[in-house]
Amino acid sequence: MAERIDGVVVAGAGPVGLVIALKLARAGVRVLVVDAAPRIIEEPRAVVYHSPVVERLDALGLLEDLRAVGVIKQTYHYFELDHTLLAHLDMAAVIRPEDTAYPYNLHLGQPALAAIILKHLLRTPGAEVRWEHRVVALEQDAGGVTVKLESPEGPRELRTSWLVGADGTHSGVRRAVGLSLQGTTWPEWFVATNVRFDFEAHGFGYSNVVLNPDHWAIIPKIDQTGLWRCTYREEPDLADYTPEAVSPYRVHNRCTERFRVGRVLLAGDAAHVVNPIGGLGLTGGLLDAIPLGEALVAVISGRRSERVLDAYAQERRRVFLEIVSPTAEENRRRVSERDPARHAADVERLARLARDPVAAREALLSVFRLVGADPLTMAE
Repeated sequence: MAERIDGVVVAGAGPVGLVIALKLARAGVRVLVVDAAPRIIEEPRAVVYHSPVVERLDALGLLEDLRAVGVIKQTYHYFELDHTLLAHLDMAAVIRPEDTAYPYNLHLGQPALAAIILKHLLRTPGAEVRWEHRVVALEQDAGGVTVKLESPEGPRELRTSWLVGADGTHSGVRRAVGLSLQGTTWPEWFVATNVRFDFEAHGFGYSNVVLNPDHWAIIPKIDQTGLWRCTYREEPDLADYTPEAVSPYRVHNRCTERFRVGRVLLAGDAAHVVNPIGGLGLTGGLLDAIPLGEALVAVISGRRSERVLDAYAQERRRVFLEIVSPTAEENRRRVSERDPARHAADVERLARLARDPVAAREALLSVFRLVGADPLTMAE
């Protein structure tokens, strides 16, 4: 007999699933988070959270804890492979108070971010997390969803009103509703490493991009203990130092056909995946999480119809396809451009941004386009 969860089951205890759960629990909705892993996965994953995400993390009361561990970044440095500085952009110098109260990015490893959100979630009445519970199938009808899971105790079933799939690229929820991630997987592998190395002593800032078709690299500082993330295409055994953590992975640009199937909703990497250059993957996922949590609360409370869930699904898919995906692909092209003329044009663009504060401000604020429209407003 299925265990009854009078509220929402969220599959995935990464930052996206945990933020959705936190929004629900704080609104008085019973929420159960299930995750296939035994604990938060300690691998080099996302690390950069842009201003609109910082704003929303602060609204959730998380920023003080995040700032105590993470790094505040206001400057970007762009280099050639020989360490020639191409451009230095300073957010503090060009972003105005009326633009945002958060003229910076937050750097913090995804596992640390998830741990802080989890701590806040478990303090909230009505919230529960069960590890080693993997979604393998589901059935739904007009009244709810029956979720079938594998657990350490064997097969289990949950009966819930709503199911959210925030369980990553290999989402069991997405597969259970018959959806796929459509798009492109690139042939190369990216290697993400966490390493302790004094990059600042070698002229690097807190956020660094090295442009080169064969040896590009993205190098941000990610915490206050001197840990850095270095993402690149090279084989890790070429380095003369030992990374603290290494995560090689395939590079995708994919999106599912639908973000809603009845009482099942998708968010984050379960719905869309993109290359990490520019830090738009988890940024996009967290910007899914906030409106989805708010839309579910509005529906469950009876304040709004299910049209707000359709609006969520349509708008977040549009934002990914029209903004996140093309922006990330352009970032990928720029760091690895082989054509000398296009590379020269990219270098000139960076130089223009460095000398023109108006152009720099426009470029830096473009990330706010990822917020999209509010589903609650769209469905009015």
